[in-house]
Amino acid sequence: MKKTYKIEVDCANCAAKMEEATKKTAGVKDATVNFMALKMIVEFEEGQDPKAVMPVVLKNCRKVEDDCEIFF
Repeated sequence: MKKTYKIEVDCANCAAKMEEATKKTAGVKDATVNFMALKMIVEFEEGQDPKAVMPVVLKNCRKVEDDCEIFF
């Protein structure tokens, strides 16, 4: 299952680091962060609940940029 989220990120470099952090999150199969569009596309592993995975994704992204926001 793929879902698109609005994201607030300050720079393209941070967006790339957040993309990598998201890809390493348990329950995430793949992820793309588009800095220009301020969007994050997350593909979840089979059987994963996005509502349970996304708070962990946000926590991991805040390790990169502590004031980032993901609207889910």
